[in-house]
Amino acid sequence: MADLRPIAAPFVVPGPSGVAIRTRLKNLTAQDEMVLRVVGAHLGSLAAGDLKQRCADGLGHDSDRWAQRKRELTGLSSSRWAGSITKATHDQWALARRGLAAHVQGLQAGIDMLAHRLSQPLGQKGTKRTPGGYRSRQEWHAKARRLACLTARHAAAVADYDSGRVRVVRGGRRLLNTRHHLAEAGLTEPQWRQRWQAARWFLSADGESGKRFGNETIRVTDDGQLSMKLPAPLADLANAPHGRYLLTCRVGFAHRGQQWADRIAADRAVAYRISFDPQRDRWYLTASWQYAPAPTVGLAAALVAGCVGVDANDDHLAAWHLDAHGNPTGAPRRFGYDLSGTADHRDAQVRHALTRLLHWAKTCGVKAIAVEDLDFAAEKTREKHGRRKRFRRLISRFPTGRLRARLVSMADQTGITIVAVDPAYTSKWGAEHWHKPLNTPTKKITRHDAASIVIGRRAQGHKARRRTPPPPPDQSDRMGHRSVQAGPDVPGGEGPRRRIPGPRTRCPSPDCDPKAGDQSAQHRSGHTTEPVQLMHSS
Repeated sequence: MADLRPIAAPFVVPGPSGVAIRTRLKNLTAQDEMVLRVVGAHLGSLAAGDLKQRCADGLGHDSDRWAQRKRELTGLSSSRWAGSITKATHDQWALARRGLAAHVQGLQAGIDMLAHRLSQPLGQKGTKRTPGGYRSRQEWHAKARRLACLTARHAAAVADYDSGRVRVVRGGRRLLNTRHHLAEAGLTEPQWRQRWQAARWFLSADGESGKRFGNETIRVTDDGQLSMKLPAPLADLANAPHGRYLLTCRVGFAHRGQQWADRIAADRAVAYRISFDPQRDRWYLTASWQYAPAPTVGLAAALVAGCVGVDANDDHLAAWHLDAHGNPTGAPRRFGYDLSGTADHRDAQVRHALTRLLHWAKTCGVKAIAVEDLDFAAEKTREKHGRRKRFRRLISRFPTGRLRARLVSMADQTGITIVAVDPAYTSKWGAEHWHKPLNTPTKKITRHDAASIVIGRRAQGHKARRRTPPPPPDQSDRMGHRSVQAGPDVPGGEGPRRRIPGPRTRCPSPDCDPKAGDQSAQHRSGHTTEPVQLMHSS
């Protein structure tokens, strides 16, 4: 046990702090689409120029420079459009900055691993904690060349980070590289150009509390009327007073529509974004807002009625319902999904599996779901896992962050609390302590099902093993309670097992046949099954 790392305490995952809903803009006229394209292209060019200036400023940027950029954009659009553009620019630059920091850490982890393995003798076996040397001289030479390559890349990345330089592509680097591989992507140049232009448009406006319907730039009224403030150079396209353009479509949100209606009725801030999907030739409107997170439920209060332990795997979620004492009840459940295909398909599969999980948890009557606090950020490098390409591919495509974010957001609407636990040794201890006792000829369970029990018990504060042995001085409960599953105050926890009527105890139930307890009457030979003791009178 000395080699085991310490297990972190479970904690309640805080709920979401915002929400975003989307709807399709239907029945748009040709004039409406033309105005949206022109405005999006104009504001997109302004956003591209502002991002270029922000990247050029680097670490020398300050509030005065921010105000100067906003004043330059105000004359070409409006004060609110300029505020939205500069805010989006800062968010994009900060995201690229965080990505560069993560890239530097990943390169450093690879360099440390390569340097350690290169310092070991050839064929040196590794231990549970540290890897050994490489198998052959040829592999050692190839890894030495890769170490030199990673060292050069790490030096360049550190230089960029210290100087404040980031590499950002408006529209996405993947879509930009697709331009050189149109045949493999199945696109023509006009099709790619349409996607590229749509990805670089800018039609986003931040909300403002106290203003009419929560947004002055892109406004949606309570009856679904959509209008937007046109930039100053495009004011001649207005068809409504005060330089606004009124679209002919009517907007309605099917998902969380009542929450959105209550918010705009109180003139609270709502941010809107208009986007175009070239593949479907459709326009969409996304509404988003932030709210103060609800008070976090205490861990003890969330687990008072038991919990559902969930073990996330590559193709399914293994779940088991545990009572308040940590005992598994019922049968394990499995919620499968398919992580192949496009990102939208994978996201839909995850959402469908989580929906079924939450519905089942509600039927169990629990108020908490225990999940592992997984993070594979430092576990994806080939320097650590070597030839295990299949395992590297598995952890690279595993949606740990998205699955947890989706689960927290969806559970918040059902009143279920998410408890995160340390993922250390859950599969190993589940297979050791729970897989064999629960695996019967009629009910087959997997080690993933056993791991879900350990996850749930860890959230409840119990140990992984099934039962604590009696105290050493005597086999009684004088020094403490015999089992960790139940507390000392649980009625019947210390008493013997309840007597069950039936042939096994030779005690007939009240509603049985009168001769059910007479063993002599049931025997074919007419003799008793046990010797009769003669009674002598004194």
